[in-house]
Amino acid sequence: MEAVGVRAAVDDAGLGRRRAERPRGELRHHQEAVDESRQQTRPPAATESVVGGDERTAQPGGGDRGETAGGAAEMVGVDEVGAAQGEGQLRRDGVCRMAVQQRYPPQYPHPQTLRLPPGAPGRAEGHQLAVDVLGKGTGQLEGVAFASAQQAAGAERGGDDMDDAHPLTISLLTLGDPQTVTGGYLYHARVAALAAANGARVRFVSFPDRRFPAPAASGHRVLRAAQQHGTDLLLLDSIAAAFLAPALLPHARRVPLVGMLHQPPGGIDHGRVRTRAQAVLDRLAYRHARRLIVASDALADELRGEGVPDRLLRVVPPGRDVAPAAAEPPADLRRGRRAAVLSVGNWVARKGLLDLLEAVSRVPADAVTLHLVGQTDVDWSYTARVRARLAAPDLADRVVVHGRLPVDGVAAMYAAADVFALASRADPYGTVYGEAMAYGLPVVGWQAGNLPHLARHDVEGLVIPPGDLAGLAAALCRLALDEALRHRMGAAAARRAASFPTWQQTAERLFGELRAVVAENAAAGSRWRPSPGPS
Repeated sequence: MEAVGVRAAVDDAGLGRRRAERPRGELRHHQEAVDESRQQTRPPAATESVVGGDERTAQPGGGDRGETAGGAAEMVGVDEVGAAQGEGQLRRDGVCRMAVQQRYPPQYPHPQTLRLPPGAPGRAEGHQLAVDVLGKGTGQLEGVAFASAQQAAGAERGGDDMDDAHPLTISLLTLGDPQTVTGGYLYHARVAALAAANGARVRFVSFPDRRFPAPAASGHRVLRAAQQHGTDLLLLDSIAAAFLAPALLPHARRVPLVGMLHQPPGGIDHGRVRTRAQAVLDRLAYRHARRLIVASDALADELRGEGVPDRLLRVVPPGRDVAPAAAEPPADLRRGRRAAVLSVGNWVARKGLLDLLEAVSRVPADAVTLHLVGQTDVDWSYTARVRARLAAPDLADRVVVHGRLPVDGVAAMYAAADVFALASRADPYGTVYGEAMAYGLPVVGWQAGNLPHLARHDVEGLVIPPGDLAGLAAALCRLALDEALRHRMGAAAARRAASFPTWQQTAERLFGELRAVVAENAAAGSRWRPSPGPS
């Protein structure tokens, strides 16, 4: 492969990127609210990408996701997944040379320079990014060699099970653009940024981003691409599990497979028919996994309830740290009222924004000012309902809409608020709750999803039975009017959050588990077979 420099696309974290869009409406499991509201760095040179997906213009209704925040160079216009093969095979498969473009999205005319997350490897001379793309045209593969002194050092710490000549090499199979800055994608980006420091290397291999179940047609090609270049382990993102399942015949895989679950089998936010069909395929894929790494205790409990044995499950939650430093603190968020309530969430039904607005409307007018951070145009029909509710007289001048903010801006909002509230009913983890607690904010939300595993009612916050709008309003009013209670619960929240992992600790745990699987695979040899799994 020809080595071509794309240093600007990697070294300048302030460069904006607009990812490929698709029709909106149906939201993926990955789209955690905080992740849409803030900019992040793309993984540094410990990662490579093999990307598939269509660049499309967003249309109202019927799609999966909204546009990501800026912060990295765009990888554009690919339809299928390609592998680094010989030139003749590449031409037969339609691989074309694709430019890595740099552009600022219009909502960020002056992007801020972003910081690497704590513990991420610093910029080393020779850091470059390899991007393999497969398009419809002909041409040649653009490949960029990777060189990092930190990677070499990390490989030496890899343990007896790994060859010291190279780090643990992981192919992470996902859907669409791996640089999407939302929930599960952000989880992968944050740990990939710390891969070199943990003696590992991550290659992203993506299914084309198409409607269910069309991406499954690329399953064999994705699997073939993922097993090349000395891959030691396949890490299967739960958003892509159903699409890989038909290709996972025992003889078709040379390296061990581990599931990385951010959602239950069947996903979330889908209709009944798709959920049932996807659940069957998800479970089929997980039968071939040596381990299932899940992002929360709530998700682990759900899988146990389906009959998944404990020996397969490992809980590796996301980090609690938002940014190395906050931006300048915003002006007084209370705006003359008793307390400032912050909510970080995309405007989608699952996040419960209409419930929260209804609760705010029921508290005294001088009690709270509500601040909303997050993407507003993921689901246009829901956005219309939210804007109509905001226009009602009972919320006049009581709600401030900030939209998406850069990561240090989100951190500044956490630091300046008095209370955090999110009326989400189905968050598999709820990263924003943990982040808010780390900033010493009492949290308010429904007793649903993972929140009961993070905060205890009347200790770190107020956890209300789902649908009890009067109880939600009373919780907000109680914290707004009782400053001593806010401080007591906020201090308890900070203490509790100190037990949550940082991103550095999450990466250490994740790569440790993956390295153990590689060692087990080497010891088992060909004796391992897929488990029958739960029906």
